[in-house]
Amino acid sequence: MPRTTPFHSRTEALSKGKRWEEWAGFLNATMYELDHIHEYNSVRTGCGLFDVSPLYKYDVRGPDALALMNRIVVRDVSRCGVGQVIYTAWCDDQGKVIDDGTLAHVGANRFRMTAAIPNLYWLEENAGGLDVEIEDVSDAIAGLALQGPTSRDMLQQLTNADLRGLGYFRCTEDSVAGAPALITRTGYTGDLGYEIFVDREVAEPLWDALMEIRRDFKMRPAGGVALDLARIEAGLLLIEADFTSSKQTMFEVQKMSPYDLGLGWMVDLGKDFFVGQQALRREKERGSRWATVGIELDVTGLEKAYAQFDMPLQLPARPWNGAVPIYADAAQRHHIGRGNSGTWSPLLKKYIVIARVEAKYGERGTRFFIEEMVEAKSFSIPATVVQMPFYDPPHKKA
Repeated sequence: MPRTTPFHSRTEALSKGKRWEEWAGFLNATMYELDHIHEYNSVRTGCGLFDVSPLYKYDVRGPDALALMNRIVVRDVSRCGVGQVIYTAWCDDQGKVIDDGTLAHVGANRFRMTAAIPNLYWLEENAGGLDVEIEDVSDAIAGLALQGPTSRDMLQQLTNADLRGLGYFRCTEDSVAGAPALITRTGYTGDLGYEIFVDREVAEPLWDALMEIRRDFKMRPAGGVALDLARIEAGLLLIEADFTSSKQTMFEVQKMSPYDLGLGWMVDLGKDFFVGQQALRREKERGSRWATVGIELDVTGLEKAYAQFDMPLQLPARPWNGAVPIYADAAQRHHIGRGNSGTWSPLLKKYIVIARVEAKYGERGTRFFIEEMVEAKSFSIPATVVQMPFYDPPHKKA
């Protein structure tokens, strides 16, 4: 049975439709209102408040903490100084992605790792011979993400930390609303934002302090649907949607490497040994089969499909995650990939999809066809590879 997060007494009271989903064994609000659009708009015009407590969180400490981190992730952690955060993936021996998450260098010989799935056993398995302590603090630490253009000004009201001096993907330890906290300038929305991690005992007072000043900063609590929409616009991958963990499937066809997922930029093959290094070197030499790309659907083509039934154009009312076939030809004879996550972007006024296609179709400007079902009939809708992230505002890094 799903558990409740440290903020549940507050989130449950705000949930008008009692719409919940399970996230890592916890109840998570899909939306607080009866529709997600106000919550999404708050992220893009003010700020949204997300309960991210279900994230798995691991503290790694000791003289060999850096050595362990470098052993398990594909990036060179020695370049991650104290106060810096990196986004990274980690792989199995075959170079297939187990999970992705953030790694914060919070102090000398101290790291905090966040993950989407349980990784404690895997961390311990790779710590053999190293002087390091690994602690699963997933239940002990509550997390909030404050995301949107007004997030900095709002959070600054509750902390003495110099947020304007806290750079993109940097972290600091300070108090928030009087409670010790780890503040990271990170998030899953592609906007200016922060994640705040505190002991679960002070979770409710932190929530209350933020809610007390929310109107001055156009802040709303936001749920999973708004977060999914924002992360698709930001071109951010979601496990169990855009890829499957190699630890959670026995089928090779479902296992993806960082190169397959468009994460080849983070793989440092020149550093000392890390898990999956040899397999990734071989893949680098021969080339990857897949390319993960952003595509934009031709809405006029979709409109014509609906017109065959004397129906007006219908666009997705909320983001979708699944496997939608992609073909090189309109006749659907040459299957080349799949759409994994898609949405109509209210901000961009475009139908966008994160897709995985054969590598030769991954160049920007390439056109192909994605399947759309209208009244149980299959249509081939033209789609074009475009730059991803779809939405990348300057204020995100300013």
